[in-house]
Amino acid sequence: MTTDRAEIDAALTVGQVAREYGVTVRTLHHYDEIGLLRPSERTHAGYRLYTQADLERLAAIVVYRRLDLGLDEIGELLDGGAPVVDHLRRQRAAVLARIDEMTGLVAAIDTMMEAEMSERAATPAELRELFGEGFDDAYAREAEERWGDSDAWAQSQTRTSAYTKADWQAVKDETDAINAAFVAAMESGEPATSEAAMNAAEAARRQIDERFYACSPQFHRNLGDMYLADPRFTASYEKIRPGMAQYVRDAIHSNADRQETRGR
Repeated sequence: MTTDRAEIDAALTVGQVAREYGVTVRTLHHYDEIGLLRPSERTHAGYRLYTQADLERLAAIVVYRRLDLGLDEIGELLDGGAPVVDHLRRQRAAVLARIDEMTGLVAAIDTMMEAEMSERAATPAELRELFGEGFDDAYAREAEERWGDSDAWAQSQTRTSAYTKADWQAVKDETDAINAAFVAAMESGEPATSEAAMNAAEAARRQIDERFYACSPQFHRNLGDMYLADPRFTASYEKIRPGMAQYVRDAIHSNADRQETRGR
């Protein structure tokens, strides 16, 4: 497809797109490298130029990312030849489904607020409302069978026995933020050995240490291995983003190495 002179003149550089549309330069470069969004034009000096068609594709990518689709899946959707209106219909349906989900979550949070005001501990049913598929009574029973005699289990039970729904909401918010940090590092092309990935791993370790039980870098390393060894943990990460379980495990190991080096 040829681009006319007027469209080329109206095209934007990477920096201009980043400033006007709130997308980082690093993200744009990453999208270019993986072939998800390659600018159609270049200046005489070789700088990337984004045309109107490129910006429309970027808008679709941003919406799909906000719907938690992986970059590979987005690429397949956009390169499948479907008209733009089909993408918009798909996005609209996904957003409506998300609205229903958020409405249910708001109701769960309202119940949590009522529980917090009465200062009572959260019930398993309320936790299930809050955490959705991530909470299963069977996990708790299995955990007690496997680690019930350990100091970590006793410490965790002591700390969490009085947690209200507000406390568990805070835990969930922290976990979501940590997972978002891992995803951001992955999608920026940062390796698991990068500062961004290791900082996310350290945030995860500190959350365990502060919220549940003493978690040293070496103990956290063992947990990272379990995230790959136990298919349920692996599936929970892979649902967030393909390849995330391995990435999180590697980042945890890298962070443990970093912490041990600092402690010498």
